[in-house]
Amino acid sequence: MDHFALKNGVMHAEDVPLPDIAEAVGTPVYVYSRATLERHAKVFRDGLEAVPDKLIAFAVKSNPNLAVLRVLQQQGYGADVVSGGEMRRALAAGIAPEKIVFSGVGKTAIEIQDALDARIGQFNIESEEEGLELAALAAASGRTAQCTLRINPDVDAGTHDKISTGKADNKFGVPIDQAGQIFGKLAGQDGVNLRGVAVHIGSQLGDLAPLERAFGKLGELIKSLRGAGHAITHVDLGGGLGVPYHKDENPPSPAEYGAMVARVTKDWGVSLIFEPGRVIAGNAGVLLTRVVRVKRGINDPFVIVDAAMNDLARPALYGAYHDFAAVKPNGKGMTANIVGPICETGDTFAMGRDCDHLTSGDLAVFRTAGAYGATMASSYNSRGFVAEVLVDGGKFAVVADRIDAGAIMDAERVPDWLA
Repeated sequence: MDHFALKNGVMHAEDVPLPDIAEAVGTPVYVYSRATLERHAKVFRDGLEAVPDKLIAFAVKSNPNLAVLRVLQQQGYGADVVSGGEMRRALAAGIAPEKIVFSGVGKTAIEIQDALDARIGQFNIESEEEGLELAALAAASGRTAQCTLRINPDVDAGTHDKISTGKADNKFGVPIDQAGQIFGKLAGQDGVNLRGVAVHIGSQLGDLAPLERAFGKLGELIKSLRGAGHAITHVDLGGGLGVPYHKDENPPSPAEYGAMVARVTKDWGVSLIFEPGRVIAGNAGVLLTRVVRVKRGINDPFVIVDAAMNDLARPALYGAYHDFAAVKPNGKGMTANIVGPICETGDTFAMGRDCDHLTSGDLAVFRTAGAYGATMASSYNSRGFVAEVLVDGGKFAVVADRIDAGAIMDAERVPDWLA
């Protein structure tokens, strides 16, 4: 459920008509619903009610906007971060350092040191080499870093190849058949308390079976590690639950996920960490755009909108589907190719899409754009960065300014020797 719906023939975000936002802020613009974010945060938390000891750490990479993070901080969420910049955002949003988990395969020495100085709650170590470097930096700082070792369970998540992270040939984690040896080596290092293991097999999962297989392998590893004398007190189960981009999709609910987790982990005796991202933010946002013109095509017309692949990259990157709807539908339909203005054939949101009838100047939305939308934007074709708005009931505020092409160019310099 989200809070984007037609009222008196006009699409609203909660109680705000979307044309009011377009008039005040311009297009394209991302629009987020506070009520939807809060509802999804509660539904996910309630789904894990049977898990007694847990931390829910929002995957900041899915939507790092400070206002979004503040909403989730007020819901008691922590943060899963994968860069020093994301860590700074989480801290700036008021998320307690002890609720921050630092994941990612490419943590630099500077990022590790900054995270140690911030006294974050946990590092998810992705390799033996990273673990040794972390141990050395922590010991030199007189600190002990709380850590888990990320395991690659060699489980195919059954999702898109570019968002699958748990197969043997993916770059994440250490192979499960080497985990015991690597864990033993790192556990003996000064500067780290290797207190558990972590796993994350992919994103946009539509089936719980791959997760259950991965968790089952993790449970066997925990037994083996404890048998070797290691204390396992924390396990990070990652995230990855999918959301319905298509109206006919029905991914597992947080309640179904929580029941599976409670059943599989009931004898583990650990504190569990979860890293939801898309399932919290995806349906909490839309990309509001305006039709530039409708161009006659060989078969179907091209509806050219002012949003582009630099604003919403998922269709170009993954062939991803986003529902496309008129803000003021007139009851008529059409079959069209939905494209943006960028000079790339890849700047195509849909081909042969059945949609509301649209003409030049009409407003429309790409739905389920609250995750992996603005955060993946670029300035390609010397386009600016899209604005972001948060709606709360009958009011709204700009929570990220539009950055125009001129401001981006102002950050560039021509050296004297080219004058």
